[in-house]
Amino acid sequence: MITTEMLYARVSKRLLPFLFLCYVVAYLDRVNVGFAKLQMQADLRFSDTVYGLGAGIFFVGYFLCEVPSNLLMLRVGARRWIARIMASWGLLSAAMLFTSSPLSFYVMRFLLGVAEAGFFPGVIMYLTYWYPAQRRARIVAIFMSGVAVAGVVGGPLSGWIMSQFAGHGGLAGWQWLFLLEGLPAVALGVLTLALLDDGIDDANWLSDEEKALLKQELARDGAPRAQWGLRHVFGSSRVWILALVYFLLVMGLYGVGFWLPQLIRNSGVQDVLNIGLLTAIPYGVAAVAMILVARHSDQTGERRWHVAVAAFSGAAALLASTHYANNPVLALAALSVATAGILSTFPVFWSIPTAMLGGSAAAAGIAMINSLGNLAGFVSPYLVGAIKDATHSTANGMLLVAASLAAGGVLVLLCVGRKGEML
Repeated sequence: MITTEMLYARVSKRLLPFLFLCYVVAYLDRVNVGFAKLQMQADLRFSDTVYGLGAGIFFVGYFLCEVPSNLLMLRVGARRWIARIMASWGLLSAAMLFTSSPLSFYVMRFLLGVAEAGFFPGVIMYLTYWYPAQRRARIVAIFMSGVAVAGVVGGPLSGWIMSQFAGHGGLAGWQWLFLLEGLPAVALGVLTLALLDDGIDDANWLSDEEKALLKQELARDGAPRAQWGLRHVFGSSRVWILALVYFLLVMGLYGVGFWLPQLIRNSGVQDVLNIGLLTAIPYGVAAVAMILVARHSDQTGERRWHVAVAAFSGAAALLASTHYANNPVLALAALSVATAGILSTFPVFWSIPTAMLGGSAAAAGIAMINSLGNLAGFVSPYLVGAIKDATHSTANGMLLVAASLAAGGVLVLLCVGRKGEML
């Protein structure tokens, strides 16, 4: 007789490796512009403000289409909708190689945001179809560790592509970067149609007994604490508070994500391949930390302090990295702790709204929190770039990012209970 643990191990083996791989590719396509900057900025004569605006305008398109995309997933089904998202963003990411001016840079980044909108909140909602609340933080951590692995793999890969392919076929290294890192998303979109099911009932690899056991585990959660209509979701102060918390945390994520290669270069490392290799270290540390933090949160049932302490750690380490900016070893150590702290906030954070919302309210609420929060992906790189242009120092921009992380930690302590309930 199959046990619950054996069954969830089987479900995880079926779902998580593929979803994890999809998120690695998604995040890599989102932030590889940070590596492209090392060559692209000089080739196209972009200022740091232009780069920051282009990097961030992705999230305007993302914001506008996030909630409609998640609601459409409810109608179309997760399998077909996730496949559409991946194929379209892969093609647009590859098309970034045609960037030739600030305007084309802005337009392509905006369209990439439109194409990718709905992927992350769609997967978060999809996981609630399979896993009960007490398992969710660690499962989301495994999925979201794709961000860290994208950093581990993407740094060396991006550096290698840009150094080895530069000039081949008349294309610059940064153009090859967009092309070669965009096409895998198209292939994964096709595979999604074959490998994903819309839910438990559609999984022909499960027996009727196994499906019943999974549904029984989900039923033990009871009804979500808030079964609101869409009007209540958009009018809920609790949802808006969570969106603000997420915004402040995402300020840290993209403050590091878009500027980490530049921060390492500022410490004295100049070779683009070496920069790529060194960026793997902070993300490798973060991959381990976020899974350990999420597992401990699930085991104890505590949510608030796990998010807050991770945010405070990220802020403090980011400040330390600016203090040791001229020492590559100490700067990299501080950036490793900062990246680990920042990324460890997210899996535990997402256990809060997924336990609070259900049905179409979950689709809209998760997408709303994610889309509003990800506007920080626009604000963060733009402000850091503008501050750098104005003060000639990336460190001053990192101070803003650190302050945002600390504010997010404080807000969690003020508004979220120990078990993740809203106060």
